[in-house]
Amino acid sequence: MSFQVLLNVFLAFLWMFLSSNYSVSRFIIGYLLGLLCIIAMRRFFKSRLYTDRVWAAIKLAFLFIKELILANVSVLMLVIKPKLELQPAFFKYETELTQDWEITLLSSLITLTPGTVVVHISDDSKSLFIHVIDSDDIDSTIDSIKNSFEKAIMEVSRT
Repeated sequence: MSFQVLLNVFLAFLWMFLSSNYSVSRFIIGYLLGLLCIIAMRRFFKSRLYTDRVWAAIKLAFLFIKELILANVSVLMLVIKPKLELQPAFFKYETELTQDWEITLLSSLITLTPGTVVVHISDDSKSLFIHVIDSDDIDSTIDSIKNSFEKAIMEVSRT
């Protein structure tokens, strides 16, 4: 992936120097033309294009913003009720992520979402122990984490 980014920047500078115009607009045009060249030569690369990972990272950011807004609304609805009828719970979440940065990102995304917090990560980094402020069904909570955050992180990190 880093080779593709460096190649694209090199092609952008090459375009800028060959056109004898050292402006930002020429660099951007060269970058876009270099991107088209990389897309045309994508079968020669062993890994997938870096634009796929960039797009997956953008989707992950928007997914987090959406989940953050929904969680804030649900916590607000819990707080403004006249009678608190909470069902807090602890549960163990088995993850398929293997790299340390993936597990750190997942636990950060879970903790930053209101109403949930990662309390502990097991020594083998296969399990997260999570506390939720209100959950009727633990299995649906696990499925929602697995199908949203974990799936999006795997799209970013896997080749």
